[in-house]
Amino acid sequence: MSFEYFIGGRYLRARQKQAFITLITILSIAGITVGVMTLIVVIAVMTGFEADLKTRILGGQSHVVLRHEGGAFTGYRRLVKEVEKIDGVEAATPFNNVLGMLRSKSGVSPAMIKGIDPATAGRVIKTLKDVSLPDHSNLTNLKDNFSAAPAIVLGKELASNLGVIEGNIISLLSPGDMRSSIVQIPMMKQFKVSGFFRSGMYEFDSSFAYIHLKDAQKILRMGDSVTGIEVRIEDIYKAKEIAKKIDAKLGHPFLTQDWIQMNQKLFEAMKNERIAMFIILTLTILVAAFSIASSLIMLVMGKIRDIAILKAMGSTNQSIRKIFIFNGMVIGLIGTVLGLGLGILLCTILKHYDISELTKNIYYFTTTLPVKLEIFDVISIVSSALVICFLATLYPAHQAAKLNPVDAIRYR
Repeated sequence: MSFEYFIGGRYLRARQKQAFITLITILSIAGITVGVMTLIVVIAVMTGFEADLKTRILGGQSHVVLRHEGGAFTGYRRLVKEVEKIDGVEAATPFNNVLGMLRSKSGVSPAMIKGIDPATAGRVIKTLKDVSLPDHSNLTNLKDNFSAAPAIVLGKELASNLGVIEGNIISLLSPGDMRSSIVQIPMMKQFKVSGFFRSGMYEFDSSFAYIHLKDAQKILRMGDSVTGIEVRIEDIYKAKEIAKKIDAKLGHPFLTQDWIQMNQKLFEAMKNERIAMFIILTLTILVAAFSIASSLIMLVMGKIRDIAILKAMGSTNQSIRKIFIFNGMVIGLIGTVLGLGLGILLCTILKHYDISELTKNIYYFTTTLPVKLEIFDVISIVSSALVICFLATLYPAHQAAKLNPVDAIRYR
């Protein structure tokens, strides 16, 4: 060990004549510990929340949506087969969108009704894997035959708002075909609630309902046309690449949109929140770094005679700097390591602590917080803390190095 580190270690271990310096050192370590610990926990929870939200969104949403520039289109069966042949595509299914009002005996609620093909929809949207939607599109008189009413699957929250259970009859009031001219004749159709789905996203569960594709076509008076085709791919992070392949194969006038584009604002907002929280919480470490600088300045003032003797014995300015930089970095390293350990411990506790009673009505977390600690985040936090601590040592170390040994010994 070089003499700089030896002397720096002695200064750290020695009992200071001024207890105030020791107190500032302890507070500096505590400040860095709290700052690093808080950063690790908050960033881990936000990362976990984003990953969990992404999983829930993609559970109730396709990865890529194919639409026609002119609106509804025919020949979708052939297009589904062509899309499924593309490398990286797992499955595809047609759909129709129907805007309308759902009415039950207990209430009324606006809804986005989606017509789906039950045979293929479950392969694309996992929340629809077990839905039961028999084809009743050929039935016409349903008022006197409730048992033969076409089926509808409701989101859990939507069903709760309407106050219905499985087997109840509800009415759908729809404007019908929006492409028809001048006078719009609303269509009312009765459906039988055949089941429920829960995606974990309140926006989906409170506004979405699913009916058979043929029932949707009949309501919209659009023959054998569909609004679009939903696609599920094998690797969600290659959605943009797969979408380009679909565009290249089908060409104009077909357009694609991937799940990142569909949720761009949401994920951008979450990313900006993470950056903002990182900057705000880093200020805690910055405050602790000022304490390190203060304690080192006071240590330099108390060790002027020692510095003068070391310089008289031949120590260079660089050696003096090393002594005090070493002091400050040890304080910063201790605080960072303690903060890292406590942060990981707290993340582990939160990951296994049951908070369902606090969050089940807001976030749909079943039991625990979705904590996800990524190595890149840990490295970024630890590196930031150590860099701030290093910068805090530069001024006190520089002041110690430029002391004139003759003046220091003369006036002491």
